[in-house]
Amino acid sequence: MRLIRGWPVQGKSRDGFVVALGAFDGLHLGHQALLSRTRALAQARGARPAMLTFEPMPREFLQPDSPPARLTNFRERWRLAAAQGLDGLCVLRFDERLRSLSGEAFAQRLAVAFGATTLVVGHDFRFGRDGAGTAEGLAACGHRQGFEVEVLAPVTGDGERVSSTAIRESLAAGEFARAARLLGRPYTMRGRVARGEQLGRTLGFPTANLRLKRCRSPLGGIFAVRVHGVAQAPWPGVASLGTRPTVGGVEPWLETFLFDFAGDLYGREIEVEFVAKIRDEARFETLDALVAQMHDDAGEARRLLAL
Repeated sequence: MRLIRGWPVQGKSRDGFVVALGAFDGLHLGHQALLSRTRALAQARGARPAMLTFEPMPREFLQPDSPPARLTNFRERWRLAAAQGLDGLCVLRFDERLRSLSGEAFAQRLAVAFGATTLVVGHDFRFGRDGAGTAEGLAACGHRQGFEVEVLAPVTGDGERVSSTAIRESLAAGEFARAARLLGRPYTMRGRVARGEQLGRTLGFPTANLRLKRCRSPLGGIFAVRVHGVAQAPWPGVASLGTRPTVGGVEPWLETFLFDFAGDLYGREIEVEFVAKIRDEARFETLDALVAQMHDDAGEARRLLAL
C-alpha cells in the first residue's frame, strides 16, 4: 500500500480511484465494512481502492484543549489500514487551510487529485467549512464534479451501533470484551521500545516502554496484558499507562513488565494487548510503598491471566 502525504500531485489517474473518506480512528468493524465496500466497488469498476484520512484528526485541531481520546496513533492506524487490501493511503494535514475549504472546493480537489469515480463515506461523515457539509451534500457536489458518493448505513455488533465513541467509553470503563467486539479484535497499543529513566530496573521491575504519540489516551491505570512481538506466542505481563506521579512524571508512557522474561527489547517493535484493568494510577508517599503495590499488581495480573 502506497502512503501519500498531502494531495496526490499526479493529477487524474487513467483508472481512477474509489476512495473511502473518514477519520478512521481505531479501524473498527464499521470502518472495516466501509473499506470492504470500497474494495468491492473498485474491483467492479476497474478502479483502484484508496483511503483518505486526516492528521491530526479534525476534532484534535478544532478542540485542542479537550481533544477526544485517540484509539490509534498515526503509525497504528497506518498498519491497520495496510492489512485492508488498499492500493493507497492518502493523509491530509488538517489545518486552517483545509478546514476553510468550501464543500464544493473540497469535492473538486477530490475529483482532480484522485480521478475519483466513487467516494464511500459513513452516514455521519462531515466535510467542508466548519463541517457544515453532510454525506448527502457531498453526493450533490459529486454529481457536479463527476463522481458518485455511496453512504454506508451504521454497522451494529450484538445489537449495538459500532462507533469510535462507544469504544472509547468501553476502554475508559475497562470493558475490554465489549471494546474487542466493536473493534473486531482485542484492543492494543503498538510501538518501538524506547529507553526511559530505567527506574523500574532499580526497583526490580524492568519495563519495556512505549511513547503513546497521541494527544490523549483512551485509558489509563494498571493492567494485565499480553505482549506480541517478543516470542512466537504472546507474552504475559503487567503494564502501567500514565505519568508516574510518585516520581514526578509528566509525559504519559506505557510501561510493561514481562513476567519471567530475560532479553534486550530496546528498538524492538512490540504490541501490547490489554486484557483486564487492575486499578487506577495512584501516587504513593514512598518508593517502598510503590514497590509493595507493584508486587500486588503483578500477582493480580498473574491471576487474571491464569498463570
